[in-house]
Amino acid sequence: MISVRDLRVSYGGTVVAHVPEFDLATGQVLGIAGESGSGKSQTALALMGLTRYSGGVVTGSMKLGDVDLSTLSSKQWRAVRGRQIAMILQSPRAALNPTISLGTLFGRTLKLHGVARAERHARMEQALAEVMLHPQILSRYPHEVSGGQAQRFAIALVAALRVDVLIADEPTSALDVTVQSEVIDVLRNLRESHGTAIVFISHDLAVISELADQVMVMRGGEVVEQGTTEQILREPAEQYTRDLLAAVPVIGRTR
Repeated sequence: MISVRDLRVSYGGTVVAHVPEFDLATGQVLGIAGESGSGKSQTALALMGLTRYSGGVVTGSMKLGDVDLSTLSSKQWRAVRGRQIAMILQSPRAALNPTISLGTLFGRTLKLHGVARAERHARMEQALAEVMLHPQILSRYPHEVSGGQAQRFAIALVAALRVDVLIADEPTSALDVTVQSEVIDVLRNLRESHGTAIVFISHDLAVISELADQVMVMRGGEVVEQGTTEQILREPAEQYTRDLLAAVPVIGRTR
């Protein structure tokens, strides 16, 4: 589904993220873990073709199926972004227009990406059901829904567009534990129902372990460890990974 080789993101000649390689098949989930500034989000922006708008330079190979994303022009990217690959953010409200209702936003999104008028309503209802939202939410404005509802609405947009790959950049970090679990369940359902491949970015290995098949640990812009989720959690090879695991709170532990 998506294949990366020697991906480098740089600004002013300074490399801020370097990913040697990873492959993600249909329905698989890659978790990318690391502290702030480790290169996680820069990797995500590169995969979405967005670094160019902030002056970033991307080298290496990023393939989505047979398409080499690193060679696409801005016009070509508009035909891919939102139709084959999409992204949800830590703060979904920042991506929602506060002046229009969620229903208007949903309809415009489907229209922009070529969904026929006769099909839009059914797509919206199905997608909302998949993320456990009532259709009444479409009459509301972004400020009238909770953070968890806004995040699930963002995922509903992805489900309705039926993209091949979803990049989820810290989608649960601003939510409480109960709502985090709900969002993880929604993403799991998206993977199982549609075969969506997911790149799940988080500083929290405990959250990543709930969903990911593979884990990539980044620090200082470099990949320090990579493997299956079981390998990374049970037998981490790097001290940094062990430190991340030790930082996960455990009930009853005093230190």
